[in-house]
Amino acid sequence: MTDETTPGVPDEGVTADIAADAAEDAINTESVNDGEEAAPRDGAAPAGADEEASAAGEQGPSAGTGDHADAVLAAERLADLQRLQAEYVNYKRRVDRDRALVQERVVRDVLESLLPVLDDIHAAREHGDLDGGPFAAIADKLESTLGRYGLERYGSKGEEFDPQQHEALMHAPWPADDDDLPDDASSTLVVTVLQPGYRAGEQVLRPARVAVSDPD
Repeated sequence: MTDETTPGVPDEGVTADIAADAAEDAINTESVNDGEEAAPRDGAAPAGADEEASAAGEQGPSAGTGDHADAVLAAERLADLQRLQAEYVNYKRRVDRDRALVQERVVRDVLESLLPVLDDIHAAREHGDLDGGPFAAIADKLESTLGRYGLERYGSKGEEFDPQQHEALMHAPWPADDDDLPDDASSTLVVTVLQPGYRAGEQVLRPARVAVSDPD
C-alpha cells in the first residue's frame, strides 16, 4: 500500500529541522539586541584598530619633525639678532670715538691758527708794551679764553732739554756766570728761549724753539 501525502504539507522530520534552526537564530538575535558584542574571530583585530594605529603613526613623527625645525629656525634668528646687536654697539662706539677725534682736531686747528697772534702778544708783554695800555685787558681775556681749551705756553730758561718738547735751533757755550742756571747741572739745558712753545693738554702744538748748552 503506497503512502500518500497531501500536496503542500511538509513532512514531520523536515518540519522539526526547520523549527530547530529558527530557535537558534532567535537566540543569537536576542544576544545582539541585549548589547553584547560578538567576540572577534581568532587572530583578527577589532574593526577600526588598523586605521587608528596608522593615523597615530603618521601624526607622531610629523609633529616631532616640525618642532625640531621650529627650534632650529628660532636659534638662527637669535644668532642673527645677537650679531646685529654686536655690530650696532661697535658702530656706535666707533662713531663716538670719531666724533671726539674730530672735535679735538677742530680745536687744535683753531688754536694753531691763533699762535702768531699769541706770539705778538707775548713779545709785546716781554717788551713792556702792554703795561698800563688798553690792549692789556683784551690780551689777557684772549689768553684766558683759549686756556679753557687746554692751551698752555711753555718753555723757560734752565729747563732740561727734551727733544719731544723743544726744538734746538743753536748750541751755545755754557754761561758760567749765569745765576739762572744750576751749578750742579749734568745734562743739556735750555739757556735761551727764542720762541715759546704751546701745547693743548698732552699734545704739543708747536715745540719751544731754544738755544741749548752742555755744562763744562
